[in-house]
Amino acid sequence: MEQYIIKGGHPLVGEVEIGGAKNAALAILAAAIMTDDTVLIDNIPDVNDVNVLLDAITGIGAKVHRVDRHTVKINGSGIRNYDVEYDYIKKIRASYYLLGALLGKYKRAEVALPGGCNIGSRPIDQHLKGFRALGADVDIEHGKVVAEAEKLVGRHVYFDVVTVGATINVMMAATMAEGITIMENVAKEPHVVDVANFLNSMGANIRGAGTDVIKIRGVHRLHGTEYSVIPDQIEAGTFMFAAAATKGDVTVLNVIPKHLEATIAKLTEIGCEVEEFDDAVRVVSKGDLTSTHVKTLPYPGFPTDMQPQIGVTLALCKGTSTITESIFENRFKYLDELARMGANIKVEGNSATIEGVEQFSGARVSAPDLRAGAALCIAGLATDGITIVDDIIYILRGYERFDEKLRSIGALMEQVSTEKEIQKFTLKVS
Repeated sequence: MEQYIIKGGHPLVGEVEIGGAKNAALAILAAAIMTDDTVLIDNIPDVNDVNVLLDAITGIGAKVHRVDRHTVKINGSGIRNYDVEYDYIKKIRASYYLLGALLGKYKRAEVALPGGCNIGSRPIDQHLKGFRALGADVDIEHGKVVAEAEKLVGRHVYFDVVTVGATINVMMAATMAEGITIMENVAKEPHVVDVANFLNSMGANIRGAGTDVIKIRGVHRLHGTEYSVIPDQIEAGTFMFAAAATKGDVTVLNVIPKHLEATIAKLTEIGCEVEEFDDAVRVVSKGDLTSTHVKTLPYPGFPTDMQPQIGVTLALCKGTSTITESIFENRFKYLDELARMGANIKVEGNSATIEGVEQFSGARVSAPDLRAGAALCIAGLATDGITIVDDIIYILRGYERFDEKLRSIGALMEQVSTEKEIQKFTLKVS
């Protein structure tokens, strides 16, 4: 079993380069099969979720060529199989984007119901509602979503709740529908905009991404393109909170500061100094951070994917903080692990009350999901001892070279898999 072992107590200092946005890359790679021409995509993160999706795309007949670690060429002209196997879906939730891509291009798709991190109920009813509105027959049979249509026709789609996945999935299908589709109450996240920009670069006609209403005029075919994925705002925010929690001074490079506004606002509120540049943000924490209140909301609100990272930081801030989680009901699982490290937290329903402590103590903890796992690593870096984080398979799903990047800014941590390696690390740092 792979683990991270961490010796805390060292401020993180230096520069760290942020990779491409995992959530944007997954949808863009799925959308790339919607043309028979070759598509080149760069700035993709080399993480497990991306690699599993590329295997799934290969599995249905597309040609996938890894140019290098962060660049891929995809040609979907050879796709003859519209059934995406369960083995891929159970590993990553984002495989469901192949539903919208296949339905849009071929008017048929079969995709197993999705897996991924267990952070709460994430129904796909709004996806299915959107597909049905476009004229598809959609059924769930033997654990699969089966969608097919003689033709897709543009319609007015109003989402009952703001949902990133359904916004992107239905947008992909509507790209090759007849006529005009108007989608209202849509998600406005940066990766929604990035997917729309990618589709437009292939010849789609999508307007309004990033606002409450997206209008799509269907086209008959899409063509090849070259495209670069936006930087990952969640990876950037993770390193920014790591700087805050460890009393460090970290500059995150290759970012779009506007995408980080909610994160920057909270860091400033608790007492960090934040300096913005054209494509970089510097966070300086001199200690004596103070409490604040956080509520997760759809973009441009504070992102649910940053909630564990700020939770760890608030547990080290003076005073009483509260976190209200309004997106996923199981997102507080990491707090039980954090309590093992000395945090003082009380959870009631979807709210957590956090009494700040001066320092954590090292412990053996387990990552319950992707972002919580990264947050527990931050906690380990802020302790006075040694922390072991188990189940890092979750972290590897979404962070590229996480331990290596942290080491580059002063972290003492390694990826290990045996007790012997743990003992060796402990002797080295003691």
